[in-house]
Amino acid sequence: MAALRAAVPVLALLGLCLGPGPAAAATPLVIWHGMGDSCCNPVSMGYIQKLVEKKIPGIYVLSLKIGSNMIQDMENSFFMNVNDQVREVCSQLATDPHLQGGYNAMGFSQGGQFLRAVAQRCPAPPMLNLISIGGQHQGVYGFPRCPGESSHLCDWIRKTLDLGAYTKAVQEHLVQAEYWHDPLKEEDYRKNSIFLADINQERGINETYKKNLMALKKFVMVKFLNDTMVDPPISEWFGFYKSGQAKETIPLRETSLYKEDRLGLQEMDKAGKLVFLGVKGDHLHFSEEWFDSTILPFLQ
Repeated sequence: MAALRAAVPVLALLGLCLGPGPAAAATPLVIWHGMGDSCCNPVSMGYIQKLVEKKIPGIYVLSLKIGSNMIQDMENSFFMNVNDQVREVCSQLATDPHLQGGYNAMGFSQGGQFLRAVAQRCPAPPMLNLISIGGQHQGVYGFPRCPGESSHLCDWIRKTLDLGAYTKAVQEHLVQAEYWHDPLKEEDYRKNSIFLADINQERGINETYKKNLMALKKFVMVKFLNDTMVDPPISEWFGFYKSGQAKETIPLRETSLYKEDRLGLQEMDKAGKLVFLGVKGDHLHFSEEWFDSTILPFLQ
C-alpha cells in the first residue's frame, strides 16, 4: 500500500505528459469510525477500507485516526472533546496531497455526524458527497447499549449522562454528552451543548455552516430499521422526539430545523440532494451485498 501511494505522484506526472487515460482517477474517500472503534480494526474499518479498494481499483482511502495508535484512537472516541477532534481532522485533510481536488466522506455512527461538522466547518479541501451510516444527526436521548456491553465503561457513561450531561466538565470530556439531546430539557441542551447544538444551528444561524453543507452534491443518510443502540433511531434520518416528551417522534420535514431551513436541508431536499436509505438489521449490521449495491454507487 505504501509503495502504491508513493507511486501516485509519478503516475500523475506521466498522465500530464501522455494525456488523459481511458478513465478518470477515482475520487478519494475519507472514512471515520464510530464509538469504541478505531481506524484500522480488521473486522470493521479495516474491512471496509479493503472492500472499497477491491471494488474501486486505484482509489485512495484515508481511515481517520485520532491519536498516535489504535488504542488512543479508540479511547478518544469516548473521551476527547469532539470540537478538538474535528479540528484535528480538518488539519489532516488540509495537509493530505491526495485530497486537494475533493473527496467523498463516509462516517459510521457518531463518525457520520462528526464528518458533517467537518463539511460545515472546513470547506477546503471540498467534501463532495457525505454518506452517514447510522449517524445520529439530532443526537441521542438514551444509551441502551454500547460496544463492550459487559464493560463497566458503558454503565459509567450511562450514569454520567443521567446525572449531568450538560455540566461543563462532562461536556468537555465525554464525547457522547456532546450529542446528548434531552427533549425534556431543550433549553439546557441549546445553551450548554458544546457540539451538536452548534452544528445544528440551535443558538443562531451561522451562514457559513449553511453554505458549506449546501455545497455537497449528495447527503446520504442510512437508518438501521432494527436499531437497538441509537435512541431514537429516527435521528439517523435527522428526525427526533417531539419537543417536551420522549415518546412521539417526528421526521426531519416536520422539525423546526427543516421548516426554518436553518441548515439549508429544505433547499437541499428540494434539489434532490438528500437521500434517505433504510436497511434491515441492528446498528451497523449490513451485508457486503447491500454495501456493494447501495453505497458503492455514491463513491464511483
